[in-house]
Amino acid sequence: MNYTLHDLNLHIRQVIALNFREPVWITAEIAESSLSRGHLYLSLIQKIAETAVSLGDESIIAQAQAVVWQRDRRRLAKTYGHVAELALSAGVQARLCVRVDYHERYGIKLHIEDIDPSFSMGILAMERLKTLENLQKEGLLERNQRLVLPAVVQRIAVVTSPDAAGFHDFKAHLAQNTFGYAFHYQCFFAAVQGRNAVPEIVAALNQIGQMHTLFDAVVLVRGGGARLDLAVFDSEAVAKAVSMAPLPVLSGIGHETDTSVLDMVAHSAFKTPTAVADFLLERALRFESQLLELSAQMAALGQRVVRYAAESLQMTQHTVTHTAQHNVQTAAAQLTAATRETTYLARQVCQNQQRALHQMEQLVEALSPQTTLQRGYTLTSKNGTIVRSIAELSAGDVVDTLLADGTTRSVVL
Repeated sequence: MNYTLHDLNLHIRQVIALNFREPVWITAEIAESSLSRGHLYLSLIQKIAETAVSLGDESIIAQAQAVVWQRDRRRLAKTYGHVAELALSAGVQARLCVRVDYHERYGIKLHIEDIDPSFSMGILAMERLKTLENLQKEGLLERNQRLVLPAVVQRIAVVTSPDAAGFHDFKAHLAQNTFGYAFHYQCFFAAVQGRNAVPEIVAALNQIGQMHTLFDAVVLVRGGGARLDLAVFDSEAVAKAVSMAPLPVLSGIGHETDTSVLDMVAHSAFKTPTAVADFLLERALRFESQLLELSAQMAALGQRVVRYAAESLQMTQHTVTHTAQHNVQTAAAQLTAATRETTYLARQVCQNQQRALHQMEQLVEALSPQTTLQRGYTLTSKNGTIVRSIAELSAGDVVDTLLADGTTRSVVL
């Protein structure tokens, strides 16, 4: 029988639909992840066992395309929160609930309907994420980083295990520095792995907090170890103790690739204890270099100031002598002129005041009522009250009229 491509693909679709009527759970690695128009498109792969030799793409034994539709993304985000996004990121080993779909043109595609965060993230990763979320909510994630680290850190409180190899490397690196810098440290021993590590580290940090005025900073170090051995540094209790510490905390817990929660809340994080020691030495060296440079600048500035002061003093001496002579001469001339002008000005003032007084007398005399009456004006009153308007008079009113040489009485008609 001869099939067309469409017939063949339609048959494949029917076979898949009959055999995968319900969603199935699969495990795979997410090789690629991209977001487009709200939909998340994934490339899922399965590789050969880790013990086999990897030959690049030849290590991939299965591959398929998958998609998380926008509505499913929203539902997963509502159900699992930020974990959903991390569980669907590239490079993550994931356990997914998929519905198998086959299209005649676009081929097979897996529609992701659910995820298993505990599988993807692992128990430790889930706790780590929850710790980070709690620290962020409480405003503790960057609290210790806002503390000011002294320019030179010489008084150090060290939290470590007494037999930790990293601690001995840290001590040796500081003691054998070629610059001759002296560092003083006090150890607060605590387990750095195992069930006792968390309470002992927290207790050590609390003890340091009670005597924080004796130190410049806290250094928490240990040697290298497996990822599970470092789980103590993802503890929320340890992270909070570091964040709330009254001193800057420097971490060097011996891991090259992973970043612990402790590293994220500490003031400064370093990969190894030796790197912490290098940082302290470099900081001291930088401070000494700044002091030497400042000293040279101050010496040069002092010489310039002395030279300028000497020149300025000489100029000031010359200026003062010349100015004093000039001021004396000017003052004498001004005094002579003032003496001549004083008599003249006094006479002028008296004459001006006499003229002003005479003018005032004339003005008062011109404006007096008697003078006004003599010019022909009269003053009318009714019942002793001056009449200023005809509206104040009525027929039959008796009024008195004052003239320059006497008074007459009249009746208003």
